[in-house]
Amino acid sequence: MNILTSLSEIPENARGAVVVIGNFDGVHKGHQALLQKGAEIAKSKELDLAVLTFEPHPRSLFRSDDPPTRITPPALKAERLAIHGVNHLYSLEFNWDFASQTADAFIENILKQGLGAAHIVVGDDFQFGQMRKGTIETLEKAGFEVSAVNKIASQEGEIYSSSLIRQSLRHGKIERANEILGWDWEMRGIVVKGDQRGRELGFPTANVALGDTVHPAYGVYATLTRIEGEDVWHASATNIGIRPMFEIPTAQIETYIFDFDRDIYDQVIHVRPVKRLRSEAKFNSLDELIAQMNEDCAQAREILKPLL
Repeated sequence: MNILTSLSEIPENARGAVVVIGNFDGVHKGHQALLQKGAEIAKSKELDLAVLTFEPHPRSLFRSDDPPTRITPPALKAERLAIHGVNHLYSLEFNWDFASQTADAFIENILKQGLGAAHIVVGDDFQFGQMRKGTIETLEKAGFEVSAVNKIASQEGEIYSSSLIRQSLRHGKIERANEILGWDWEMRGIVVKGDQRGRELGFPTANVALGDTVHPAYGVYATLTRIEGEDVWHASATNIGIRPMFEIPTAQIETYIFDFDRDIYDQVIHVRPVKRLRSEAKFNSLDELIAQMNEDCAQAREILKPLL
């Protein structure tokens, strides 16, 4: 998949595609319906399939004081899109100049001159341009063939959305989030050296900053962990949060990989939460904390055994 971040760098062979437009944070089942529709049209027209998306997520511009919201940071989003057969990913910078352009300017400068889009695929409530004045009808009046895809809902009628996934993660409902995503969510980051507190307690952890990734409910999770570039997923127990016993200033991921003794500082790890075991807690003594950590690890091993 080609990843293109500027209209000026789009080669001729990446123009004239079927273009699916959206933020695609999570690449969840609703997004997958858009991609499937786009792929069907691209196949019938013998054209490439492309996605037009924006970085950073518009929410970070319009609501900069909100807590971190990203389900899929850029690299993970691109990987998920590639899995669904996208040939070209147009990932354009979203800033105030971009946000202030009119719907007509968006159509002329981006969709026509920049991408030469042959067909547009969007959700049925798609709006664009300054003040969100552009609609599907606006695109059709501009001469585009447009396919609008209805929202996807659960059997209970709950609409699949990125907001619902964030809500599920923030409540520690990993299974529910994965159901909406249609894949197993994971967090990624570079392993940094911490205060060595875990090692002193007999539980050396790989520490990773959460960054702008949505913060799951703080607590201890049974997780699977993989070192980037390797195929093996390792059973692990992970604390996500601020460690009330020691009150670290910024929430982070601290992963204790079972039966593992390697130096992985400065390497990227993938941490896949499977089940939340408990919330964070402040203990009366280190002995009490260690006893609880042993219980957490035993419980995590049992939960993860069928997955390995």
